[in-house]
Amino acid sequence: MKVYFDNAATTAMDDRVIEAMLPFMKNHYGNPSSVHSHGREVRTAIEKSRKKVAELLNTTPSEIFFTSGGTEADNTALVCGIETHGINHAISSPIEHHAVLHTLEVCEQKGHIQLSMLDVNDKGEVDLDQLEILLKANPNSLISLMHANNEIGNLNDLNRIGSLAKEYGAFFHSDTVQTMGHYVHDLKNLPVDAIVAGGHKFHGPKGSGFLYVRKDKKIHPFIHGGAQERNMRGGTENVIGIIGIAKALEIAYEDMSSHEVHVKALKKHFIEKLKADIPGVEFNGLSEDLDRSLYTVLNVSLPPSEANAGMLLFNLDLEGISASGGSACSSGATVGSHVLRALNHQPERDSVRFSFSRFNTIEEVDYTVGKLKELYAVEA
Repeated sequence: MKVYFDNAATTAMDDRVIEAMLPFMKNHYGNPSSVHSHGREVRTAIEKSRKKVAELLNTTPSEIFFTSGGTEADNTALVCGIETHGINHAISSPIEHHAVLHTLEVCEQKGHIQLSMLDVNDKGEVDLDQLEILLKANPNSLISLMHANNEIGNLNDLNRIGSLAKEYGAFFHSDTVQTMGHYVHDLKNLPVDAIVAGGHKFHGPKGSGFLYVRKDKKIHPFIHGGAQERNMRGGTENVIGIIGIAKALEIAYEDMSSHEVHVKALKKHFIEKLKADIPGVEFNGLSEDLDRSLYTVLNVSLPPSEANAGMLLFNLDLEGISASGGSACSSGATVGSHVLRALNHQPERDSVRFSFSRFNTIEEVDYTVGKLKELYAVEA
């Protein structure tokens, strides 16, 4: 059996997304900036996609800007948010995605900001009381805290953070890459200034993304060139990516509640089977808590094992199971997960992130737990 449990890294494209993209690969190839009919028909399709994304997120099309993915959108929001609004202090956490952490670190190295890191406890919970203390001392800060952690699944309370941001005049950016397409984002009522998306995290194409920036917190462009994306992003638009991400988000919103029920059932079953079959199993962060963690992510901490030490992902791959040791963006790196280090994770225990999608099944969960049981029975 082949099992794909690395959906936090990327997801399989939905066939309906591919069908929506195909005409723009074959027939509708005009440059959307051209004034002739070939260009106009493509421009119309892009604006229809923008309108669809805006409708789903309950915002206006003028606040949606298409990008190459979540990383570019994060970089744009952070770098240009700091520059545009004259911000000299930023607040984040040590468990953010590197698209945020590295960007803020570079801004600090260049002398643009002072960077404050919030404390996190052994479960990966961010200290929001400390956030308020920092905001009181540093009004007009930039806050960047993700909606859900990509490795341990912890959910942050965007309403509480956003209320604090509003109270102290801060610019609030949240990396929503892992929750977009899995949770409703009502941007008329959610107190955030900027959020982001990457299409390939919810069954859309790679190389597609978007940035939302609240209209009263407008920022300068990050990529200069032509007047594309309402003068916010130079460069000919990735038309098929835009068509694809809008269609993927539309599909996600059509069946979001049923997908959540299905995936949560898989995760709950996985947790119960692991507890029953592998003595000493633990779960990193809040990923075991179905109410306080992203329902698509389960980060498992396995008991010390000489046979599997450093080889667990390889051993699972030999059994046809694809999973991750943390963030896919760090795969191949010799250093371990910066998220697990921040949680004071025991290095003698191997950790593996299983992440699910609507295409996964109970049978795949049972097969995976069975193989883990075999791997850890060697030393029983």
